[in-house]
Amino acid sequence: MTTPDALERDHTLATAAARYDQLRTWEALGEPELGREEALELLALSEVLSRKAAYGRQLSVRTARAAGASWSQIGAALGTTKQAAWEAHAKWIDDQAEQHGATGVSGLTGPDAANLRDLAGDADS
Repeated sequence: MTTPDALERDHTLATAAARYDQLRTWEALGEPELGREEALELLALSEVLSRKAAYGRQLSVRTARAAGASWSQIGAALGTTKQAAWEAHAKWIDDQAEQHGATGVSGLTGPDAANLRDLAGDADS
Protein backbone atom coordinates (compact mmCIF):
# COMPACT_ATOMS: atom_id res chain seq x y z
CA MET A 1 0.00 0.00 0.00
CA THR A 2 1.24 3.49 -0.85
CA THR A 3 1.44 5.69 2.24
CA PRO A 4 3.07 9.04 2.96
CA ASP A 5 5.19 7.45 5.69
CA ALA A 6 6.64 4.91 3.26
CA LEU A 7 7.25 7.48 0.53
CA GLU A 8 8.75 10.00 2.97
CA ARG A 9 11.54 7.55 3.78
CA ASP A 10 12.22 6.96 0.08
CA HIS A 11 12.24 10.57 -1.14
CA THR A 12 14.01 13.81 -0.51
CA LEU A 13 12.03 16.99 -1.03
CA ALA A 14 13.52 17.30 -4.52
CA THR A 15 12.78 13.74 -5.63
CA ALA A 16 9.27 13.83 -4.16
CA ALA A 17 8.59 17.09 -6.00
CA ALA A 18 9.92 15.71 -9.28
CA ARG A 19 7.81 12.55 -9.06
CA TYR A 20 4.75 14.56 -7.98
CA ASP A 21 5.25 16.91 -10.93
CA GLN A 22 5.54 13.97 -13.33
CA LEU A 23 2.38 12.30 -12.05
CA ARG A 24 0.47 15.59 -11.88
CA THR A 25 1.41 16.38 -15.48
CA TRP A 26 0.23 12.95 -16.61
CA GLU A 27 -3.00 13.47 -14.67
CA ALA A 28 -3.59 16.87 -16.27
CA LEU A 29 -2.86 15.64 -19.78
CA GLY A 30 -4.63 12.32 -19.39
CA GLU A 31 -1.75 10.53 -21.10
CA PRO A 32 -0.71 8.15 -19.90
CA GLU A 33 -3.89 7.68 -17.91
CA LEU A 34 -3.14 7.23 -14.23
CA GLY A 35 -4.06 3.90 -12.74
CA ARG A 36 -5.12 3.37 -9.16
CA GLU A 37 -1.55 2.95 -7.87
CA GLU A 38 -0.31 6.12 -9.57
CA ALA A 39 -3.33 8.10 -8.37
CA LEU A 40 -2.73 6.93 -4.79
CA GLU A 41 0.98 7.68 -5.12
CA LEU A 42 0.10 11.21 -6.28
CA LEU A 43 -2.09 11.72 -3.22
CA ALA A 44 0.54 10.34 -0.86
CA LEU A 45 3.26 12.46 -2.48
CA SER A 46 1.19 15.60 -1.91
CA GLU A 47 1.23 14.80 1.82
CA VAL A 48 4.98 14.07 1.74
CA LEU A 49 5.62 17.45 0.12
CA SER A 50 3.44 19.18 2.68
CA ARG A 51 5.28 17.54 5.58
CA LYS A 52 8.74 18.21 4.21
CA ALA A 53 7.90 21.82 3.37
CA ALA A 54 6.43 22.43 6.83
CA TYR A 55 9.48 20.98 8.55
CA GLY A 56 11.80 23.03 6.35
CA ARG A 57 9.75 26.17 7.01
CA GLN A 58 10.22 25.81 10.77
CA LEU A 59 13.95 25.24 10.37
CA SER A 60 14.08 28.44 8.32
CA VAL A 61 12.12 30.28 11.02
CA ARG A 62 14.72 29.13 13.55
CA THR A 63 17.51 30.35 11.26
CA ALA A 64 15.81 33.71 10.80
CA ARG A 65 15.40 34.13 14.57
CA ALA A 66 19.04 33.21 15.15
CA ALA A 67 19.99 35.84 12.55
CA GLY A 68 18.05 38.48 14.50
CA ALA A 69 14.75 38.62 12.59
CA SER A 70 11.72 39.83 14.55
CA TRP A 71 8.43 37.97 14.58
CA SER A 72 6.92 40.85 12.58
CA GLN A 73 9.53 40.26 9.86
CA ILE A 74 9.04 36.49 9.97
CA GLY A 75 5.27 36.87 9.84
CA ALA A 76 5.57 39.17 6.82
CA ALA A 77 7.88 36.67 5.07
CA LEU A 78 5.30 33.93 5.69
CA GLY A 79 2.37 36.14 4.65
CA THR A 80 0.81 36.07 8.11
CA THR A 81 0.87 37.97 11.40
CA LYS A 82 3.70 37.88 13.88
CA GLN A 83 1.38 36.19 16.38
CA ALA A 84 0.38 33.44 13.95
CA ALA A 85 4.00 32.84 12.94
CA TRP A 86 5.11 32.64 16.57
CA GLU A 87 2.22 30.33 17.52
CA ALA A 88 2.96 27.97 14.61
CA HIS A 89 6.62 27.81 15.58
CA ALA A 90 5.85 27.27 19.27
CA LYS A 91 3.45 24.46 18.34
CA TRP A 92 6.10 22.88 16.10
CA ILE A 93 8.62 22.95 18.98
CA ASP A 94 6.07 21.36 21.32
CA ASP A 95 5.16 18.71 18.74
CA GLN A 96 8.83 17.87 18.16
CA ALA A 97 9.44 17.57 21.91
CA GLU A 98 6.37 15.34 22.24
CA GLN A 99 7.59 13.18 19.35
CA HIS A 100 10.94 12.70 21.07
CA GLY A 101 9.19 11.82 24.29
CA ALA A 102 7.12 9.19 22.49
CA THR A 103 9.89 7.68 20.36
CA GLY A 104 13.07 8.51 22.25
CA VAL A 105 14.74 8.96 18.88
CA SER A 106 13.16 11.50 16.52
CA GLY A 107 12.06 15.00 17.40
CA LEU A 108 13.68 17.41 19.86
CA THR A 109 15.21 16.47 23.18
CA GLY A 110 14.10 18.44 26.23
CA PRO A 111 17.22 20.65 26.24
CA ASP A 112 17.00 21.27 22.48
CA ALA A 113 13.33 22.22 22.77
CA ALA A 114 14.14 24.55 25.68
CA ASN A 115 16.89 26.23 23.65
CA LEU A 116 14.50 26.76 20.74
CA ARG A 117 11.85 28.18 23.06
CA ASP A 118 14.42 30.63 24.39
CA LEU A 119 15.43 31.60 20.85
CA ALA A 120 11.76 32.03 19.85
CA GLY A 121 11.06 34.33 22.78
CA ASP A 122 7.56 35.74 22.66
CA ALA A 123 5.58 37.10 19.74
CA ASP A 124 6.62 40.67 20.55
CA SER A 125 10.33 39.99 20.30
